[in-house]
Amino acid sequence: MRILYGVVGEGMGHAMRSRVVLEHLFAEGHEVEIMASGRAADFLRKHFGERGWIHRIHGMHIIYEDNRVRRGSTFWSNLLAGTAALPRQIAAYFELVAEFRAQLVISDFESWTYYFARSQRLPILSIDNMQVLNRFEIDDDVIEGYRTEFELTRAFVKSKLPGCDHYLVTSFFQLPVKKRRTTLLPPILRPEIVAATARPGDHWLVYQTAEGYDTLLKTLRQIGVECRIYGMRRDLSEEQRDGNLRFRPFSEAGFIDDLASARAVVAGGGFTLMSEAVYLKKPMLAVPVRGQFEQILNARYLAKLGYGRFATTLDEPAPLFAFADAIDACKNELASYHQDGNRELLTFLDAQLARFAH
Repeated sequence: MRILYGVVGEGMGHAMRSRVVLEHLFAEGHEVEIMASGRAADFLRKHFGERGWIHRIHGMHIIYEDNRVRRGSTFWSNLLAGTAALPRQIAAYFELVAEFRAQLVISDFESWTYYFARSQRLPILSIDNMQVLNRFEIDDDVIEGYRTEFELTRAFVKSKLPGCDHYLVTSFFQLPVKKRRTTLLPPILRPEIVAATARPGDHWLVYQTAEGYDTLLKTLRQIGVECRIYGMRRDLSEEQRDGNLRFRPFSEAGFIDDLASARAVVAGGGFTLMSEAVYLKKPMLAVPVRGQFEQILNARYLAKLGYGRFATTLDEPAPLFAFADAIDACKNELASYHQDGNRELLTFLDAQLARFAH
């Protein structure tokens, strides 16, 4: 089957998860062309440049400062860049129509491929975690205190890819579905995570990219456990030690090994790492980016299920001490979580492709 696959470039989670699906599609013998924006295009070129054409397109991006979303800067940057990129996007579409002749479109929250599918009357599948905000019933206690942010984010998600033939929505928490043509499936996991062997350890894995978390470092020193810290010193070429703190240069293999052997995780509210921590049964303290309700949703459900804890800031020590006391209780709750790698999602996807092939 000839498949056009769109990947939104905001963050790297979408690209890493799409890589798993694309590997499967190529292995099953499908012809695939990929449209991606931002860093996702570069990432996917590294993995699939010889097997499928990757078209770079303009995509939505978010501007962050001091661990919060800057809405005004984000709006104007997207508006100006999108308007300037429009003629190139249309030209890319004509090229695809003439040369590839796609039979089906898959979109990971990416709009241009969606518009292409609608204009050509092609079937389209949505695969992402964002549609959980629009197509499922969200518990009131999860929204409490964030009603405005929830409604704004849900309206945006609802407008993004309306009317797809089916929505494959990934999540580590179970919710009642409220819309047709929607299936809830386990999170997509990198093959390196599926292959990793979770084992008990004594260290904490800390992933924070903000440089100014002096209170965080002070509190971690007081707690006294070994902390393997990624992201706070980005120019490292080798590990630096400061008492019980180990600042580590980024290495995917090293990071995954530290995650698989960690006692606990302290990180943001991103869906990818949170899903990986849950899969490997590692309690997590999640600190979402302010202004990103999707991350708040993830973190609040993590806490609601008892898999970890949710904090709005690390500028005070109380959340870290409370998390340290809760780790054993979180491990008990995580013991009941089960996921068979990516088998369930990929099997369901194959069934959808077979349905449209006929």
